[in-house]
Amino acid sequence: MRIAILGAGAIGAYAGAALHRGGADVHLIARGPHLEALRANGVRVLSDRGDFTARPHATNDPREIGPVDFVFLGLKAQHYAGCAPMLRPLMGPNTAVVAAQNGIPWWYFHGVPGPLAERRISTVDPGGSVSRAIPVERAIGCVVYAATEIEGPGVIRHLEGTRFSIGEPDGSISPRCTAFSEAMIAGGLKCPVEPELREDIWVKLMGNITFNPLSALTRSTMAQICRDSSARELARSMMSETLEVAGRLGIHPTISIERRLAGAERAGDHRTSTLHDVERGRPMELDVILTAVIELADLVGAEVPTLRTVDAVARLLNARLVDGSVAERMAAATAASAPAPAA
Repeated sequence: MRIAILGAGAIGAYAGAALHRGGADVHLIARGPHLEALRANGVRVLSDRGDFTARPHATNDPREIGPVDFVFLGLKAQHYAGCAPMLRPLMGPNTAVVAAQNGIPWWYFHGVPGPLAERRISTVDPGGSVSRAIPVERAIGCVVYAATEIEGPGVIRHLEGTRFSIGEPDGSISPRCTAFSEAMIAGGLKCPVEPELREDIWVKLMGNITFNPLSALTRSTMAQICRDSSARELARSMMSETLEVAGRLGIHPTISIERRLAGAERAGDHRTSTLHDVERGRPMELDVILTAVIELADLVGAEVPTLRTVDAVARLLNARLVDGSVAERMAAATAASAPAPAA
């Protein structure tokens, strides 16, 4: 089985290392110092479950790899629309794309019956740009419950969890899902094939929609948010509104809000990926996590005033981060194109 990891960051490199350890033919696509470390030393995984090193092929050019059986997307969802040039060389007639993303996926209404069948969610698939880059028939959904971070170039710190739930948009237990699940399990990970993956999406989203933006806005950990009575009440309100939207779409997660809050508090001083992004001056992953749920709320007639307020404030901060990121890239491009100083 040939698998390309497009976006071999914290989650992608961790999954790729496990797949390689399990016997799959894995190819990591990365860039910069992280790529150089992967080429020189492989992926070093540090974990309470046991440290290990895997040495799959690593490159920044998917043309070196060619068509594969699966592409595992480790990119943030805001980069999906622009990934087509990197995906194209990896695509064979039957290549599947395992999209390990937070929030509402672009394929959400694909393969479902009823009046919303095949409806495009404009927040996550503006103008159909993501669907053109990644056709929905190639998509396998993936909800990641593992927490990892890049400790240094080529070094992945596994913090907790090994579960990667996957599923077809139409709820079928397909041969391709079964094959990918078996490869992940061979590498030491949990990878159940879920016929009701949308329930997993909303369970994970209860935490993401709450703690990701709140942590970024307040520079607080999940435990700090939960231990502050006012912030905890805000989190509870956001989760309640999220479950209202899910319920009107026919999804009724069995986990309670109090249990979700208690789990977040037990995580201790865990810093969300969104907080890490803000601290590094990177734009937040807001559209699929928060704004998309507001779009769905409008679609089903749910009132979500708390989500709208947090979204408005978070988007104001995000605009500043986007401007700073663009300015940084322009400065780097200018520096790269400047003539060398005279000797």
